Amino acid sequence: MAKREKKPKSTPKQGDAWIKDAGVVAEQSITDTLQLNYMPYAMSVIISRALPEIDGFKPSHRKLLYTMYKMGLLSGPRTKSANVVGQTMRLNPHGDQAIYDTMVRLTRGNEALLHPYVDSKGNFGKAYSRDMACAASRYTEVKLEKIAAELFRDIDKDTVDMVPNYDNTMTEPTLFPTTFPSVLVNSNVGIAVSMASSICSFNLSEVCETTIALLHDPKVDISETLKGPDFPGGGSILYDGEELKKIYETGRGSIRVRARWRYDPSAGCIEVTEIPPSTTSEAIIDKVIDLVKAGKLKEVSDIRDETDLNGLKIAIDIRRSVDPDKLMARLFKLTPLEDAYPCNFNVLIDGAPRVLGARDILLEWIRFRQNCVRRRVTFDLGKQKEKLHLLEGLSKILLDIDKAIKIVRETENEADVVPNLMIGFGIDEVQAEFVAEIKLRHLNREYILSRLEELQDLKNSIAELEETVGSTRRINKLIVDDLRDVMKKYGQPRKSLFIYPGEIEEPDEEDDTPDYAVNLFITKEGYFKKITPQSLRMSGAQKMKEGDEILLHLETTNRAELLLFTDHCQVYKGRASDFSDTKASVLGDYLPTKYGFDEGEKFVCAAVTLDYSGEILFLFENGKAARVPLASYQTKTNRKKLQNAYSDRAPLVAAFQPAEGEEYVLASGQRRLILDPAAVPLKTTRDTQGVQAMTLRKNAKLESAFLLTPDTFEDPKRYRPKSLPSAGAILKQEDVAKQLTLADLPKES
Repeated sequence: MAKREKKPKSTPKQGDAWIKDAGVVAEQSITDTLQLNYMPYAMSVIISRALPEIDGFKPSHRKLLYTMYKMGLLSGPRTKSANVVGQTMRLNPHGDQAIYDTMVRLTRGNEALLHPYVDSKGNFGKAYSRDMACAASRYTEVKLEKIAAELFRDIDKDTVDMVPNYDNTMTEPTLFPTTFPSVLVNSNVGIAVSMASSICSFNLSEVCETTIALLHDPKVDISETLKGPDFPGGGSILYDGEELKKIYETGRGSIRVRARWRYDPSAGCIEVTEIPPSTTSEAIIDKVIDLVKAGKLKEVSDIRDETDLNGLKIAIDIRRSVDPDKLMARLFKLTPLEDAYPCNFNVLIDGAPRVLGARDILLEWIRFRQNCVRRRVTFDLGKQKEKLHLLEGLSKILLDIDKAIKIVRETENEADVVPNLMIGFGIDEVQAEFVAEIKLRHLNREYILSRLEELQDLKNSIAELEETVGSTRRINKLIVDDLRDVMKKYGQPRKSLFIYPGEIEEPDEEDDTPDYAVNLFITKEGYFKKITPQSLRMSGAQKMKEGDEILLHLETTNRAELLLFTDHCQVYKGRASDFSDTKASVLGDYLPTKYGFDEGEKFVCAAVTLDYSGEILFLFENGKAARVPLASYQTKTNRKKLQNAYSDRAPLVAAFQPAEGEEYVLASGQRRLILDPAAVPLKTTRDTQGVQAMTLRKNAKLESAFLLTPDTFEDPKRYRPKSLPSAGAILKQEDVAKQLTLADLPKES
């Protein structure tokens, strides 16, 4: 892009020289900015910060643990955390607080890892608590746990690559040559740019057994040995074989975990001692309190956090006669006491992020570990070859020690000792240097014979190491030996137990809504009243707005469900219990406001049901009628609003919830038709167009519909059709007066 110059307010100078490009604003294309500035940042976050590698660590973890290893904290007493943080800054240039936060998660005291790597003393907070903060680094002390030795075993034998640190003053490992698949043993969560990682922890013994099985047969069914995740906080895993298989193969899925609890009948208290890893005790308590305030958990009288030195405990006091099993079943549904742990096994493999299943991660770890062991054996082989080379030179000297002593004694300059030995015995410089450094006290028969005996042992050892380097089977055997050793030293029983599908008891959730008789009134303008029979008997006239009229009056119970249809072909679902008991002398609740109708949306009609039995009859201006079962409006989830509640092909004239034996009168001009709802086919599709019930002349339309009563017609048979559709019959003169009277009466819906 072209550069645009701005004239600076003052001319900057540096001595007598102009500052080059001072005040120049450079324009840059947004695509260039993304490529040159944002992409390097994104790649740095993905590769060097947020995602774990095959050894199970992010760079921040690796720098911290390696620093502690170099400080000699595998043995000896603990040191102040601040000391470790300061030393780590030689490898990690981030702030001390970021380093300390990394350390906190790795400690035993924080309880975030199944197998902590840092032995701690002091307050390091708790992973299961949102508010329990750790103490400052100057107050706490740390050293490495014994299992950390497995991370650094043979690290000084060229098992992994070493690279310079950020200021090139020391080197650090790119990976740890860990002797067990730590990537699956301890959980790891990270958020990079455009991708994330969430790896759950598995039992150490199960992971090692599975790895051994894969070493013997890469196609083995790993579910036979890898039973499932094992979380540091325990809990109960709801076993789902298909979901686990998906995680093992693809690395994606979710694990449902329930809290573990016990009931103390003497105190009437439920004690929660283990919770899912994806939540905190404060989040659970806050949710329960919200439910109690909302009146949805009337069985709970108190909840408090009783966590102490013995561990986590959430105490829930329950009222008398409450079944704790049923209450916990509700709490599992309503609170984070049961939660899902999302799995996204995104791991850096050879510097590139890959989402792998548990099987593929273990296979990649085996490949990585094979390379580490092969490099270790190669290193040992090189050292032994160097030693053999020296001893072979020594063996030549021992053939004539007196000659060697004479050469050394007769050499005038010290610098000439090594060249003279090389010439005198035909050995190279390294061998001659080794011989020249032998102490005089070692020139005895015992020393000479013992060193010569090493020659054959070294040759045998070198031959074995050379065979091992070239044999994958031997390499695998060494890996298996290490895995079995780790299992023996650090294996522990599972903390998370399984609940299998047959063991899960899901008691029917009882509706605790009070059940009593009520009278429901809904007006044409959309006002709603719920009045008890006793209050209705003592009330006077119904209060309504001018011009309003009662559209529906029904005797039912407080548990009745409401279906409120609007002119936007939508239905709003609610309950009678959503409304407070009131009196006839009040206007009532305005339904559009109560249920949040759309702008301009008006109430049309309503239906009331207890069990979604029965049906609803729709009548349209084009003379069509549709009969839909109320069950079509029933949903498994508690949805408050449904679209396409009825057909929008023609305007809706009226809707009824027909009772057995009821018939309805359809009116168009001077024609009347008595419609039996049973004559209209029942359709389960909510927005069905229905069938033609009344045949209309050109430009005519169905004007109204109302319930047939004994006083509607002198001769009802005249208006009953033999079949549908029908044009109906012309209204007789003696029925005209009755129709005018009926027009003044409120219509029922």
